[in-house]
Amino acid sequence: MTKLVLMVEEKSASVFLETVLPKIAPRLNYVLITHEGKKDLENSLPRKLRAWREPNVSFLVLRDKDSEDCIQLKQRLLKICRDTGRKDTIVRIAVHCLESWLLGDLNAVASAYNNPSTSTLSSRAKFRNPDNLANANDEIIKIVPEYQKVSGARSIAPFMNLSANRSYSFNIFVKAIQQFAVRNYCA
Repeated sequence: MTKLVLMVEEKSASVFLETVLPKIAPRLNYVLITHEGKKDLENSLPRKLRAWREPNVSFLVLRDKDSEDCIQLKQRLLKICRDTGRKDTIVRIAVHCLESWLLGDLNAVASAYNNPSTSTLSSRAKFRNPDNLANANDEIIKIVPEYQKVSGARSIAPFMNLSANRSYSFNIFVKAIQQFAVRNYCA
């Protein structure tokens, strides 16, 4: 079985994925490597990709877009991976950030924080495509003032409905995991 090594930029992404990955592909054999921010991720990526010697391993790099150009960011990360000889590394970008993915399922946010009225916000224009929210972190705090990155990701993830998320970048990520699983496990 091929193992998928996911390299993420921060703890909140790891916490979120620990719950969501088994929903996406129950038989997925994976390892999460958490970094201390995007600079740490990018700086350590070449070293980790070159040093990994275990057979039957594939890599996926997940990074927030933040304010960068998505295409340029993805190309830069792909080049880092190609330069290490890992041409098959999957790169996915959370547009703009993990909170955009969380806002993509306002029912999950409502359930996690026991606030049913939150789910009604999904009819508002700004929440129809949460990837368009450059300030998704601010928006989720307006909705849930007690929201904290790590505990929020941990609370919301169990309620995520993978087929109902409005975040395009989240859906692209899910599709990449599903395709990997089908190629490697017939999941």
